Amino acid sequence: MIKVVRGNPTPEELAAALAVVQARAAAVANQPSGAPAVLDAWADPARVAQAR
Repeated sequence: MIKVVRGNPTPEELAAALAVVQARAAAVANQPSGAPAVLDAWADPARVAQAR
């Protein structure tokens, strides 16, 4: 279930957000069970260390 906790999104904004969530869920579901999880570049600890 998805709940809007702040703001008043339009039906188009909700549809766009749900499309992104569904696409991500489908990508995860289609990933082989033995495949390693891929982290986004922004979550890479090395990137954070370089910024300091």
